[in-house]
Amino acid sequence: MPVPAIDLTVYPDECDAFGHLNQASFLTLFERARWEMLARGPGMDVFTRAGAWPAVRKTVVDYHAAGFPGDVLRFTQTLTHHGRTSFTMRQTARRLRDDTLIATAEFVFVCIGRDGKPVPVPDEVGRFMNARNGPPGDVHRLTVNGVNLAVDVRGEGRCILFIHGYPLDRTLWQYQLSHLDGCRRIAPDLRGMGLSDAPDLGYSMTTYAQDLAALLDALGVDDVVLCGLSMGGYVAFEFLRRWRSRVRGLVLMDTRAEADTAEGRRARDAQAAQLRERGTSAVADAMLPQLLADADLSHSPVAARVRRMISAAPAAGLAGALAAMRDRPDSTDLLETLEDIPTLVASGDRDRIIPADRAREMAGLIPGARVELIAGAGHLPPLERPAETTALLSGFLASLDAKRPPPAAGAR
Repeated sequence: MPVPAIDLTVYPDECDAFGHLNQASFLTLFERARWEMLARGPGMDVFTRAGAWPAVRKTVVDYHAAGFPGDVLRFTQTLTHHGRTSFTMRQTARRLRDDTLIATAEFVFVCIGRDGKPVPVPDEVGRFMNARNGPPGDVHRLTVNGVNLAVDVRGEGRCILFIHGYPLDRTLWQYQLSHLDGCRRIAPDLRGMGLSDAPDLGYSMTTYAQDLAALLDALGVDDVVLCGLSMGGYVAFEFLRRWRSRVRGLVLMDTRAEADTAEGRRARDAQAAQLRERGTSAVADAMLPQLLADADLSHSPVAARVRRMISAAPAAGLAGALAAMRDRPDSTDLLETLEDIPTLVASGDRDRIIPADRAREMAGLIPGARVELIAGAGHLPPLERPAETTALLSGFLASLDAKRPPPAAGAR
């Protein structure tokens, strides 16, 4: 259920000589609203049960209007960042009778143990604050980098992070999530797609990568195998630029390293205009014949599934993704520096958007990379040839385990 709003009454002893709710009392009311919120959820003792305490590290308060004795203020609490040992909460206070915004505040908390050192944020707090109305099952909600992301997390072991392409969502990897055993599978909806938040602004390859790094932090994942398809590959390149030390392996699927040409940028703008005029269904109509190898789309269950995926996407998110792809940097120079990262370049052999020859060319620029073509697949092998794609990924992950150095003598 969503995080409840909390209504609190202003009392005379909380006001100054002029009858205004004073600043110190405002901080007390914000804190009371937080504890009352927890009382209605995991309990006021949620931190002490976990041996942690939320110490305030930073506070920013904006006062917009005066509060007076007898006013009932409605406080709302939103998690804007959820890290491993810290979290940020934004609170608002509105006067109930006329909906006037009285104050907004942002609090940064660090959880500490009895020894004063940082400890993890209790899982119950994250689950409660990230709760949204949505489908049950393996879908988690995590607020990172100012947005709430939907993410599937399954299994244990080496972590593989699946990054979907445009204009899709995490369900692109549904078969792999269910059948790729022996590892921890993480598949988020990127901001603006699927069930994740779709802000009107804030889209770039850098922002997508920052979202994913913060997501891994929140999940307690230090290093990962990146698997990016199409636009997901562009995000993977940006992740590598910033957090290379966390990457233990790389899968580049039906993607390319080059930036858009001038013609390509004009095409992105034209598609954005079409999106604004005709909606997401127009994007599905235009892209489906290019995405799939199957020529008979009218009777294809895969085509129907992709159409539903695209049509359900938030228009603001797709527009943001188009702009991010249009403006992304060229990553060709990055390829020759990946000699220390095991890399698999995979492509559908019938991909119309990025032909298989381009995959071979890209693999040739990455020292030690192997290239694999998936027979009968177009631009979306995880959907078109799910078993073959999963087997390919399983073999690649097994090869990484085989390359792990043996433990040092005496190590445990």
